[in-house]
Amino acid sequence: MGSQEARQPLLPTSSNTPGKRLIDIPRSRRRLRRTKSAPYADSPHTEIACTGNVPATCPVPRSGSIFRNLHPSFRRVALVLIIYLGIGTLCFYLVRYQIKGEKTNGIVDAIYFTIVTMTTVGYGDLVPNSPSTKLLACAFVFTGMALIGLILSNAADYLVEKQETLLFKAFHMHQNSHCDISREIDTNKARNKCIVVFLILLLFIISGTAFLVSLEKLDFIDAFYCVCSTITTLGYGDQSFSTMWGRLFAIFWILISTITLAQFFLYIAELNTERRQKSLVKWILSKKVTDIDLEVADLDDDGVVGAAEFVIYKLKEMGKITEDDISPVLEEFENLDVDQSGTLSTSDITLAQSS
Repeated sequence: MGSQEARQPLLPTSSNTPGKRLIDIPRSRRRLRRTKSAPYADSPHTEIACTGNVPATCPVPRSGSIFRNLHPSFRRVALVLIIYLGIGTLCFYLVRYQIKGEKTNGIVDAIYFTIVTMTTVGYGDLVPNSPSTKLLACAFVFTGMALIGLILSNAADYLVEKQETLLFKAFHMHQNSHCDISREIDTNKARNKCIVVFLILLLFIISGTAFLVSLEKLDFIDAFYCVCSTITTLGYGDQSFSTMWGRLFAIFWILISTITLAQFFLYIAELNTERRQKSLVKWILSKKVTDIDLEVADLDDDGVVGAAEFVIYKLKEMGKITEDDISPVLEEFENLDVDQSGTLSTSDITLAQSS
């Protein structure tokens, strides 16, 4: 009885349109099938190995060197960052006598000043003291802010996803199926990234505070105060790194910690957006389907709503796709459907390619 009801049209109609057929997909076989020619998504989760009975949906591990497996966006951002720091160090080293303040080593101070300018921390312990140096600093602060945005949009997200995978693999080493870990990461992606970035940020706060207490000889409150004013790019300047070893540490610590904090706030915004999206999806799936919904879902106006049409309609309501996304795909389908049968076959593809 259940199979007969599944084959009945969702809209009342006297007969099906010639050349059309209602797609009936049994519940046990409703799964998305991937074509052999489709490329695998470049996801960090493909590194998770699967043991035992490997399901069809389990990602296939890749081989190769670490540098070859790096995401192209990460390599591009790393190259741009190296070029920026190299040019900045050279420029500010050449004009080091036109910069006043507490100085240690010429090269270290040049790199340190470049990082402080790039991250907009601006302690004030080193400041330009001539018109040409001030103009140079203005140029580097704008390009530095643009570079920070590039890092946030590319490499930072990639690195956090790598750490996320490693962290969850460590937490679930006792489990036999690593594919379950991959599914868990994908399900709670935004929340997991918030947790990972928060732990990394906490590590930077603790390490920065400990370093300032031990090497810069600040008390705990002043050290913590300097750390907070640095990673938030507030940079009052009353507390800063004044020794050569302190500035060597700050070169790496300031860059990574400020980017980590900015990424943390971005992930919080992403988590809130994801929660609102999930609430919308839950409401759409729980509301009752009406005749008006079926009329809207009937894309080909044949009086029958197939499984594909119903899925597309629900995805449109969820905001996951729009009419602009669907129209080009339908147009391509019509161009490939040479015999106008409403289905694609090998002969259709052959005729479409030959014409």
